[in-house]
Amino acid sequence: MPSERVGGIDITYVDSGSGSPLLMLHGFTGSRLAWQGIEEDLARRFRVIAIDLIGHGETSAPDDPGRYTIRRAVEDILQLLDRLEISRAAVLGYSMGGRVAMNLALTAPERLSSLVLESASPGILDPEERRRRAESDERLAMMIEEQRVTAFIDYWEALPLFASQARLDPDVRRRQRELRLAQSPIGLANSLRGMGAGAMEPVTDRLIEFGVPVLYLAGEDDEKYREIGASMVSRMPNGRFHVVPGAGHTIHLEQPERYVNLVSQFLASDGN
Repeated sequence: MPSERVGGIDITYVDSGSGSPLLMLHGFTGSRLAWQGIEEDLARRFRVIAIDLIGHGETSAPDDPGRYTIRRAVEDILQLLDRLEISRAAVLGYSMGGRVAMNLALTAPERLSSLVLESASPGILDPEERRRRAESDERLAMMIEEQRVTAFIDYWEALPLFASQARLDPDVRRRQRELRLAQSPIGLANSLRGMGAGAMEPVTDRLIEFGVPVLYLAGEDDEKYREIGASMVSRMPNGRFHVVPGAGHTIHLEQPERYVNLVSQFLASDGN
């Protein structure tokens, strides 16, 4: 699997297909393998770049928590796109990857042709709530370091946020669990510290700056992110909001065919 050394770390990625570039950013506990099936289908129409974000998959997992900020992740991505000679791309981000994608769009708007957000938050506006979330994320990070990954993944998979995944085919659930369990403990712990919702400066007041077309996808069974998505799109000059039936927080896993169709149609309609 190819990798590039940027900012002192090695970023692993897959580069497949041809056509307009599409950068795919996975969520927390994921990797490029989280897009299995999705990436192959989209690569029939686009040049797909799916990366392992810092601390995930086969990308480096440094000891320094300060290396895991969203700002540094955005810098890494821009350097990688330069190495791949991609001047402009559509960007798709799920959950944590969506937070990175939004910051990428605000940092280098000229590098984006369009943006797809799946179950992503613009951050926590209230400072006290954000502080409490950062403290919670630190406790989870310590749990990973002290009890290792298995205990944390048992906790993570039991969250109500992922309850709809109980409907998945057992083989799909097994692959998802194996992907999570294969993560680096220090990578996950530091990702919570650096890229967790409590660490992110909210971008809610900057959503009006998104000049490119934006598609926000929320699962029908994910009430929290349906509300977040609708609120976000109402602030965007060129945003679209779509609720996907039969899905919760992880739409690409729960409704993969519908997901590919929605993403493909959106990108095609905007000339990608």
